[in-house]
Amino acid sequence: MRKTSRIVYIGLLVAQALVLHIIERMIPVPFFTPGAKLGLANLITVIALYTLDKKRDAFLVILLRITLATMFGGSISAFMYSAAGGILSFISMILVKDIFKEKVSIVGVSSAGAIFHNVGQLAVASLIVKNIGVMLYLPILSFIGIGTGIFVGIAANFAVNHLTKLPMFKEY
Repeated sequence: MRKTSRIVYIGLLVAQALVLHIIERMIPVPFFTPGAKLGLANLITVIALYTLDKKRDAFLVILLRITLATMFGGSISAFMYSAAGGILSFISMILVKDIFKEKVSIVGVSSAGAIFHNVGQLAVASLIVKNIGVMLYLPILSFIGIGTGIFVGIAANFAVNHLTKLPMFKEY
């Protein structure tokens, strides 16, 4: 991918992630666990991980999405939760994708990212309230995260399969 095409593609991914983030904020989620969300913007993260040449470009998509989403209507605490969850999720997705290349599909990578996103957010929450008891939410959030991770993984698999039909993504 040429440099100009790469920059435009990264910009489009960030814009799509922001739109999904804004839409997700408008959806009332009837979960009984505070803070549980669908993770629609993570769909773009998974697509970026599978379609961009360099991992740092996918990481740039995450950082820009988190920063711009905070600027569009977040708070410092929301930024801390999102950054911790996003970074830990990204690291786990890269590790699962690289270590278990032939054994784990894009759905498994997405589910691992969803679980570790919750771990990162709960770690920040326990630091803020200075109580490790917040981690008791982890089993419930992990169960919800696996479900949403499967949904995001299926959607990302569909998108990546169709993107590979484009000439610029033939090698993926």
